Amino acid sequence: MRSSTIADGLPLALTLGEPAGIGPEITFSAWKQRRERALPAFAIVAPLALMRSLRDTLAADIEVESITDLDQTGTVFDRALPVFESDLRYDGPAVAPGTPRVETAPLVLASIRVAVNLARQGKVSGMVTNPIAKSVLYKAGLRHPGHTELLAELTGAAGNPVMMLAIDGLRVVPLTIHIPLAEVAQSLSADLIVTTAETVITALRRDFAIHRPRLAVAGLNPHAGENGTIGNEEEAIIAPAIARLRESGHQVRGPVPADSLFHPEARERYDAALCMYHDQALIPLKTLDFHRGVNITLGLPIVRTSPDHGTAFDIAGQGIARPDSLIAALSTAAQIADSRARAR
Repeated sequence: MRSSTIADGLPLALTLGEPAGIGPEITFSAWKQRRERALPAFAIVAPLALMRSLRDTLAADIEVESITDLDQTGTVFDRALPVFESDLRYDGPAVAPGTPRVETAPLVLASIRVAVNLARQGKVSGMVTNPIAKSVLYKAGLRHPGHTELLAELTGAAGNPVMMLAIDGLRVVPLTIHIPLAEVAQSLSADLIVTTAETVITALRRDFAIHRPRLAVAGLNPHAGENGTIGNEEEAIIAPAIARLRESGHQVRGPVPADSLFHPEARERYDAALCMYHDQALIPLKTLDFHRGVNITLGLPIVRTSPDHGTAFDIAGQGIARPDSLIAALSTAAQIADSRARAR
């Protein structure tokens, strides 16, 4: 069993996420599969009493054990799920799977902040975030669109962090994310493409140990605009951005028609695909491997990954939630930490 990363032998910090969602369930399931999946050691950042209550509610046949120092994670991990409480407490109503409560929102945010601090202080090799319910957190005063923006502020990240989604054999980056499709074209700019691409290329080198990254850039319109006859964004915005990237010495090709970018032979010709909008990136990835997608935040000073799914309130507590994406997120975080350690 893999008990730690090579990044100074440090474990990973796993955040609580929305406790009424599937986060606790997949956390328990992932820990139970730690040996056969060769998982890196991790500790969940949460109150011990809450984790024991959730374990009993979910009838999870595991031990949970409090640790006061992250150095204890590797020792405890083989026999019990390590729980790092810090000063976290929860005295609100009992948590029921599938029934989110606004009372838990401060705890969810506190777990994220503690994990970020642990990573920034070098006490863990990285953090993995369980899914959150943004609608619940907004009621408690969250002013950020989501995890990525919150983490950017908490880590003092320079520039705009970038969301990458990954499965075995495919990495995609949506240039625009949670905006209406009607607003995508007007949101594009050559500067946005260049800065995002440079963040991706830097991450491919540092986090994935790819010496000469190859980036493919998708077109926006059908057939990548067909020489301007089906829209001019390719000629006016995307192609000039690609030219700038090539002038800087980067291996970038495109604009590539999106409908020919994801078949097996095409995927062998690039290390990541930069897509113009959310579904252009996520539909092929989720079609190829719906259950093992990983969300990776590029451009942060710390390692952060997450399962590529939400809280799934509709199935929480039913014992059918699959831990595959969380397992992949934990393994990916460890691999990135290893790559960064080797690059030092």
